[in-house]
Amino acid sequence: MKDRKASYARTTSETDISVAINLDGTGVATVDTGIGFFDHMLNSFAKHGFFDLSVKCKGDLFIDCHHTIEDTGIVLGKALKKALGDKAGIRRYASFTMPMDDALVLSAVDLSGRPYLGFDLKLTTPQVGYFDTEMVKEFFYAVSYAAEMNIHIKQFTGENNHHLIEAAFKAFANALKEATRLDPRLGDDLLSTKGAL
Repeated sequence: MKDRKASYARTTSETDISVAINLDGTGVATVDTGIGFFDHMLNSFAKHGFFDLSVKCKGDLFIDCHHTIEDTGIVLGKALKKALGDKAGIRRYASFTMPMDDALVLSAVDLSGRPYLGFDLKLTTPQVGYFDTEMVKEFFYAVSYAAEMNIHIKQFTGENNHHLIEAAFKAFANALKEATRLDPRLGDDLLSTKGAL
């Protein structure tokens, strides 16, 4: 099996970000974005997806957290796309429903080559720590477009914003873990009647 690892870096006047990911890792993460709650979410994403992940980000946090979180989503998405390569043999689709105390959140993904985000989380507080809750949608939007994948996130129950956000990240990690899994029945084929993803 070929290595499904990739790194990607992006520097702008607002952020300087590098991401490295191994889709077939063990969940080891080194994350430093300058936003504690965001680091916690990315560490959870790596652990529950069994992705080895390195994220280094220097952003203009003296303004706010927007550029750091959105741009990290872009760079992570680009790294995911690169690590997947031609997508030969992957299962492509998956969904996972994550319970976390009061929260129950579903994430479904399709590694289709087409970006789309369906987002239905009812977040009721402006911040968790120094993380603006409106940035959850922006992060997943950035990942979906940079990785060229469908991401759907739907809340069934829940009131605690920390639990809802963490359940979303963990559900996404588990769905992505399954969607990127190699299916021996496919061999080097693609799960598409069009012959392309």
